[in-house]
Amino acid sequence: MTHLAAEPRFPVEKALAVQWAHLSPSEEVFVTTSNPSRRKPVRVAIVGTGAIARGSHLPALTALAAGQPLEIIAAVDVDAASVEAFCAEAGIAHAYTDLDRMLAEQRPDLVTLATPPRFHRDQTVAALRAGAWVWCEKPPCPSLEDFDAIEAAEGPSGQGPYAAIVFQHRFGSGARHVRALLAGHAMGRPLVAHCQTTWYRDEAYYAVPWRGTWSSEGGGPSMGHGIHQMDLLLDLLGPWAEIRAMAGRLVHDVETEDVSTALIRFENGAMATVVNSVLSPDEVSRIRIDCERATVELTHLYGHRNTDWRITPAPGVTSEEADAWRDFGADVPSSHEAQLTGLLGDLRAGRRPRSSGPDGRKSLELVAALYKAAFTGSTVRAGEIGPGDPFYGALHGDVPDWAPRNVDRAEGVVA
Repeated sequence: MTHLAAEPRFPVEKALAVQWAHLSPSEEVFVTTSNPSRRKPVRVAIVGTGAIARGSHLPALTALAAGQPLEIIAAVDVDAASVEAFCAEAGIAHAYTDLDRMLAEQRPDLVTLATPPRFHRDQTVAALRAGAWVWCEKPPCPSLEDFDAIEAAEGPSGQGPYAAIVFQHRFGSGARHVRALLAGHAMGRPLVAHCQTTWYRDEAYYAVPWRGTWSSEGGGPSMGHGIHQMDLLLDLLGPWAEIRAMAGRLVHDVETEDVSTALIRFENGAMATVVNSVLSPDEVSRIRIDCERATVELTHLYGHRNTDWRITPAPGVTSEEADAWRDFGADVPSSHEAQLTGLLGDLRAGRRPRSSGPDGRKSLELVAALYKAAFTGSTVRAGEIGPGDPFYGALHGDVPDWAPRNVDRAEGVVA
């Protein structure tokens, strides 16, 4: 069934009223029970039907729907032909070209956003106000101001709805195991770290209209690519204290950078180097953390398994200890599916999910601080970018030579 006729946009506030009108004060949307078959299905809508939706969101949802009550009820895209084809291929009943209309008519419990970053703020706020939880693809949005507007639209603490960011590299058995080792100080204090996202993107990649612009993509490899590894680094090492950085536009004729480097000091005293690049033919994603008693290394590209992690003990560490550190347990790869599994559990329980609120904001704040440090030549400290700071409303900070150009390549972009 399709819903593609051009009609006035349905007000989000009316959508919320329609949703609540069908519920009695004591009625619960979800029934938490040890028997999954007795739960009411989570009703999911996918917004954006491009490569990320087809390659990541839809497969993860489909896999989870095979083992728990979950229904993909609708998809939305401004391209009618695209959304109709997507729904036909996936067996989704309802295709829409208007987000507000879908929210009003279908009343989903969860909305997944697979659209360009410039749309994330408005789409997330619309879904939250309609009572839906949101799982938003990275980058979360083009500014800290946008992120704070999203957080302000979330529901009450302990209830939701909440908006979580897709940071799937945190999830999986390897990251969970290493996070526990570091939190428990099993390997001693973390001292030195390296975070590397060195990928390769050619001119054809930037021929897509919304790429390489501040208004639509939000930034270059620091924002669109390296944010995954930087998020994982923060998840492992904890809060950062200060950052110094450099950025360059060495090859590509774009508004944003195509390479950046940074030096970060963490609150625990550890120091880290960060490299983000789209100029590197030998592509790799890497994190290395040198602790007092061991070095932990992760080497992969777009996702990791237990075998991608390596732990090298320092002299004097017993083989029994080293073997215990290297026991990662059952292999759960980092993936959209791994993160979504936890998010669905949080949704049913009404808990704030990981990578939402302050836990999701911290990685965007680090990216904003990297840009400010690089573009101003200053040391930026955690928490200093707020309302009134030029880097709060835009990651380029309106700095000459980095501010958007007169010609906006993102004009005409579609969701």
